[in-house]
Amino acid sequence: MIKNSVPYLFTSEKADKPLPPEVFLYYTKGMKALVMKNPGEMAIEEREKPIPKNDEVLLKVLRVGVCGTDLHAFEGTQPYFTYPRIVGHELAVQVAEIPVSAKAAVSGFKEGDVVSVLPYLRCGTCAACRNGKPNCCTGLQCLGVHIDGGMQEYISLPAFYIVPGGKVAPEDLSLVECFSIGFHGVRRADPRAGEAALVVGAGPIGIGVIHALKERGLKVLVLDINDRRLAYAKDIAGADHIINGNKTDPVKAAADITGGEYPLYVFDATGNAAQMMKTFDFVSNGGTIVFVGLVRADISFADPLFHQKEVTLMASRNATKEDFSNVIAGIAGGRVNTGGFVTHTADMEEAVHQFASWIKSETGCIKAVVKIA
Repeated sequence: MIKNSVPYLFTSEKADKPLPPEVFLYYTKGMKALVMKNPGEMAIEEREKPIPKNDEVLLKVLRVGVCGTDLHAFEGTQPYFTYPRIVGHELAVQVAEIPVSAKAAVSGFKEGDVVSVLPYLRCGTCAACRNGKPNCCTGLQCLGVHIDGGMQEYISLPAFYIVPGGKVAPEDLSLVECFSIGFHGVRRADPRAGEAALVVGAGPIGIGVIHALKERGLKVLVLDINDRRLAYAKDIAGADHIINGNKTDPVKAAADITGGEYPLYVFDATGNAAQMMKTFDFVSNGGTIVFVGLVRADISFADPLFHQKEVTLMASRNATKEDFSNVIAGIAGGRVNTGGFVTHTADMEEAVHQFASWIKSETGCIKAVVKIA
């Protein structure tokens, strides 16, 4: 392979048959990438444009949603994160090139399509993968966390991780991963329509949980301490009841709304250890708790209460292609309302300076999206 040579990539449209590797002339031109160098430190760097290999497809990055994972990494509090790192795993991308070697692996999309990306790279052979749980693969690597992510102009990934986006706009596609986390947590619990469910935390992940619960016909209660987020949860996401934990006794409020029974399902989307431990007070006897949020801490609870209520406690990690497709269908069908969800946007250069402000509650940030192209 000759580096820095004449720009030319052979595809099925440019050659009758694949040429041997030694005949290829590659040109690796520079591209911009947003790198988190250390906690609180970000910079624009020049990186080589990737060249797809094997079953990989070249993707032009359009939009990147900024996740709580990214913000926690900026603070230096994110588990599993190492520096320096190109962040970004909530991606809307355009298929730039499907090499000959990837044609057989491609299904449901073509060059030029705007698509979503499943950012959880799995091994495919471990016990979790073999049993239909690649979202918790023992060797899982998440884009933007364990390996470099999508805050760059191009990225190359195996065709398996591409999820067709239909006619959903790029900005909405950049929200799919965020909402899919909530959809996966709800699918884990498999709740019954007509029952009451409490969502603790009305941030981006909590909003996804609300949408998923409403799709399944549940009565949704939402607990937070931020009036703006609670208003969004009710007016846009469709929550039936909102509770401000700073203005009322939340346990009593949940009991009053449910006629003293408490919600059958409780979903914690705060990632706050103290709040996660309180979920046992909110759940009804025979109920289910799902920890959708993640925290770097030990969680403890009173065993007598746990047994008295015979609580089912679940963890929920990441999401699957099924969840992504469900969210995309929900957005396309108007059942998942993305209106007003994106409160802040910036290009890469602006994001370097604005990233820190998105963590501050006074900025009113629900979701920030970085425009790459």
